[in-house]
Amino acid sequence: MQALIETVFDTATGTATHVVYDRRNGYAAVIDPVLDYDAKAGRIRTTNADRVLALLASHGLTLQWILETHAHADHLSAAQYLKQQAGGRVAIGENILAVQQTFKRLFNLGDDFNPDGTQFDQLLAADEVITIGELHAEVLAVPGHTAADIAFQIGDIVFVGDTLFMPDVGTARCDFPGGDARVLYQSIRKLLDLPAETRLLLCHDYPPAQQRAPVWESTVGAQRAANIHVRDGIGEDEFVAMRNQRDMTLDVPLLILPAVQVNIRAGSLPQAESNGVQYLKIPLNALGRSRAG
Repeated sequence: MQALIETVFDTATGTATHVVYDRRNGYAAVIDPVLDYDAKAGRIRTTNADRVLALLASHGLTLQWILETHAHADHLSAAQYLKQQAGGRVAIGENILAVQQTFKRLFNLGDDFNPDGTQFDQLLAADEVITIGELHAEVLAVPGHTAADIAFQIGDIVFVGDTLFMPDVGTARCDFPGGDARVLYQSIRKLLDLPAETRLLLCHDYPPAQQRAPVWESTVGAQRAANIHVRDGIGEDEFVAMRNQRDMTLDVPLLILPAVQVNIRAGSLPQAESNGVQYLKIPLNALGRSRAG
């Protein structure tokens, strides 16, 4: 059975949230949903998640899964909001435990936060297969951007998360805790060993300024021919040198501090304090040296 896909794109964070569904049985999965966050005002909105809910409703779909390819640093996850509104199970790769342990220390989270993955409904192992109606989605381990990145393959379609971007943008950074450029290269080459016509659904697009509109679908063949960082002919050592050098020039993502502490909780916001207000923690001078743009 062919998977049907519709995408909600968030221009503020460059994130593509994919809705994949089995039309005959009416079951759907949402991959990498976005909770809108106004960093200046500290305000949460659900505009993008509500677009997803409207899409589900328009097709009469039952939400079976809310899938995270990793704990994102560039946007807050709307997983819990979607679950509250439409049901479904929230799942992420089993190596999220290492990410939780790292960031529990960074944010000095108390005993009420256990880095054991229980915040998620299911932890997914490499090569595990889950079903979306009659669709079969295989979990692919693709670490490198973080230690916990996974992708989902449904037939000739792979939802690649943050491993690859469009060919004119390149590949994901590897300078977060647990990231590793050599491991990312190996993960990408595993994806690029798939047949050339394999469709790759990306989590982000950052179009070169004023050159094109956002795009979130590519193919293995297009990536092998033209990806500026990892096309055929670029070896592992060359990629690692390029990636490490480039990462040293990148700013820390704007939303990494609010995003990660929510995303390691499966999209749950912190409990309100005695005054009824929820607070996010901002550790000062804890992310290493500042980076030039």
